[in-house]
Amino acid sequence: MDKVIDVVNEVLKNGPGVWPAEAGDARLHFVSGKGGTGKTTVAAALALTFASQGKKVLLVECEERQAIAQLFDVPPLPPTDTQLVAMEGGGTVWALALQIEHALLEYLDMFYNLGFAGRAIKKVGAIDFVTTVAPGLKDVLVTGKIKERVIATDKQGARLYDVIVVDAPPTGRIGNFLDVTTAMRDLAKSGPIRNQSEGVAALLHSPDTMVHLCTLLEAMPVQETIEAVAELRGKGLHIGTIVINRANPAYLPESESDSIAEGEIDSARIEKALADVGVHLAPDDLAGLLTETIDYASRLQAQQIARAELDEIDTAQVELPTVENGVDLGALYELSAILKKAGA
Repeated sequence: MDKVIDVVNEVLKNGPGVWPAEAGDARLHFVSGKGGTGKTTVAAALALTFASQGKKVLLVECEERQAIAQLFDVPPLPPTDTQLVAMEGGGTVWALALQIEHALLEYLDMFYNLGFAGRAIKKVGAIDFVTTVAPGLKDVLVTGKIKERVIATDKQGARLYDVIVVDAPPTGRIGNFLDVTTAMRDLAKSGPIRNQSEGVAALLHSPDTMVHLCTLLEAMPVQETIEAVAELRGKGLHIGTIVINRANPAYLPESESDSIAEGEIDSARIEKALADVGVHLAPDDLAGLLTETIDYASRLQAQQIARAELDEIDTAQVELPTVENGVDLGALYELSAILKKAGA
């Protein structure tokens, strides 16, 4: 944890980036990214950030992986709202792990008064068949449930949640996932499906909804992020920020990193500098250290290329550092502090 705090302090000192002003008033935030880029971690840290401002936040998982439960070290979450965190300022984080079966039964009962039919479908094991034959139905159910939680009210008629954060599908699916209700609206000419689809499509394409994309400074995640930005904007969806995850400060002088990456390194100077602080290495150990330094410089060079590609997109960026030894609740709070510093 001490290493995490050191890196976090370094990021905070240099500035983590800027959270887009247009995301400030949004109530629904989708967090997507290529698999392995840390989108679930970012979604959880973002939920904590909003809760630290005294807001009641719902954190939604829609891929049935129970990743949120693992992050917060709690038992598997049910398909109903469950409180995870309560903060001193009154803010809270609740969580909802969406399950397709539960969402379908709820949908049939809510819009068609067919709770009995849903139970019959479940009994004969037809739910998996239905959602497999019509794969887009899963996305309709999930986005419909999210919209229902956005507009949910308490007994006094006030909105139940101030903000909803969704750990969304990866970038390869995010465009179709968010735009599926538009297609469904166009197919259904009337009735509950048409009305429901219109409401969901209107919400997802409104300024109330922001999509944030996580990436690493690596070629494939960056390329997928660039393609996702173009796709989402083409569908009329609003991009919030690109979160560059595991973006640690460089530990080589910028003026020398390119030459070191090409193998130009002053071994005598390094050996003397080590000796000056009492570190004496055997020739083989020194050679190994120099090789690692060249490899590290090569990675920095590749990251600089990736960053330059991201800079060509007209989108706000926020950087988060690497969390060593796995993410725990303490690390989530540290990442949340960076997001808050950026303006989230």
